[in-house]
This record gives sequence, structure tokens and C-alpha cells, in this order.
Amino acid sequence: MVAVLGQYDNRLRFLRKRFSVNIDVSDKRIVVAGNDNSVVEIVEGIISQVVTAAKKGYVMDWNEFESLVDLYSSWDRLSAQTTQESILSGKIRPKTKGQAEYLEAMRKFDVVFAIGPAGTGKTYLAVAMALDYLKSGAVQRIILTRPAVEAGERLGFLPGDLVEKVDPYLRPIYDAIMDMMPAEKFYTYRQKGVIEIAPLAFMRGRTLNNCFVILDEAQNATHQQMKMFLTRIGFNSKAVITGDVTQVDIDRGSSGLIECESILKGIEGISFVYLSESDVVRHPVVKQIIKAYENYERNKNEKNN
Repeated sequence: MVAVLGQYDNRLRFLRKRFSVNIDVSDKRIVVAGNDNSVVEIVEGIISQVVTAAKKGYVMDWNEFESLVDLYSSWDRLSAQTTQESILSGKIRPKTKGQAEYLEAMRKFDVVFAIGPAGTGKTYLAVAMALDYLKSGAVQRIILTRPAVEAGERLGFLPGDLVEKVDPYLRPIYDAIMDMMPAEKFYTYRQKGVIEIAPLAFMRGRTLNNCFVILDEAQNATHQQMKMFLTRIGFNSKAVITGDVTQVDIDRGSSGLIECESILKGIEGISFVYLSESDVVRHPVVKQIIKAYENYERNKNEKNN
């Protein structure tokens, strides 16, 4: 009950105050009552999600609990409940409305473009979904790739072959995977080719069947690279393309991600998901930083025009 109600019943008090409902707890039963049935259903939905997580051995921290409350408060209860389904054995679940829509899109569509700022979980959730598909047997391999673009840094002096030189670019993908599986298992999968991590240039000439393919940092892929990547997708495969169009490290006019919307929107089987600063799940100050930069860049562009 502590995992559900919180220390000193702080979650219980929070819900009572937030939604103006009565919540009674007795004999391991939680009863919610109030004047508005729709509000009662929202609170019941929140408690149900916390209980389900606790039964699976997962205890939400306070930030996750608040995100869950915000999700149910701002969205239709039934839709929220549907997309609150967890992945990777209940360990990972969406924390915002945008993330819930993102997971739903990955389940429904063969090609998904996720566009949004840093910290919104674009890569992390895509990797989690890919591992979920691999675990269930829905795909046989996971392929993760990024353009080898130097974001203001020079790596040419580093020793080793091309793969070793671009390894620092692929580090965020490694970090996401290591969060979700033991290192030994990851290295075994990689050695056997079950999980492949490679620069985008290595995708040329291949046909990717029975794969879950993720193209990360796609804002740095050129028109030719994006076309090449999208035409590699084979049978029984899913592709997720993630990027932040505000952090383009190549000439903005040549970004394949920016032009994709006008070229591909409306094609059956393709979905575009847009995440914003409200979906950032890093330190709260990150949201403020993103917003400040957006305002600065907008004002700068207006002055230049």
C-alpha cells in the first residue's frame, strides 16, 4: 500500500486536493467518490495504473506519478489508459501525452517520424520498443544508425577505422540499450548480429527484412541519405526516424528530415509525431532552457527578416 499511496499517504492527499474527491482506504480497498463521475473515473484510472505497476514490482517515483496525473488530467481517460500500456515487461511506460502518442504510433505504423527537442525520449522509447519487438519475436534483428556528422567537433585525428571513429556519435544509443539489458547480453547480441549499430553510410545497398530499424539524429541526414535509408526498408520491418529540427549540424536547406514532411505526409503506413518541451522528462530546468532558446531564435529570425 505504501507503493501505491506514497510515504505518509502523500499521493492520496495530492489526489484529494487536486481533484476534490473523497478517497477512502480500508482492508486493502480504495474507494473513490465525488460529485463528477468523469473526475472520479480519472482518479480511479490513475490509482489503477499505480497499482498495476506496483504489482509488477515497479514503484513510481514522485515525478513519474505527477506525469501520470497530468496525462490523465489533460487527456481522455480511455485513450490515456489504452496508451499507458507499458513495454519491456512493465519497466518502461510513457510519461507524457506526447510520449503515449509516440508509442501508439510505433505500434500502429510501419514508418514513424518522431520530431522534437532533446530530452523528450525519442531515441530511448524507440530503442525500448525495438527491444520489445525483438523479445516477442516480431522481428529478428535491431539496426540502429546515425549520420556521421561532426557537431562542431573534429574526430579525424582519432585512431582506428571508420567504425571506431564514429563510435562517439553512437554513444547515446549504447547508453539507452545498456539501461534496458545487461551488458553481457548486449555484447552477445552485437557479436551475433542480432543488434547492429552502424553509421548511416553503411546502410547503402542493403535490404533490411525482419528488422526494427532506428535512424537517430535524422536532422543531419541529407536528402540523398534519407532517400537511401527509407528505400532500404524490407518486408516485416519497422522504421523509426528521430530528430530535432532545431539542432541541424549540416546546411539547414539540405536536411532530409526537414523536407520529409512535405514529401511523405499523407502516405498510408507513415506517421509523424511531434514532441515539444512539455514532453521533456529530464531535469525540469531543461524545459526552461529549450523554451528560452526557442524564444531567442524566433526573435533573432524576426529581426533578420
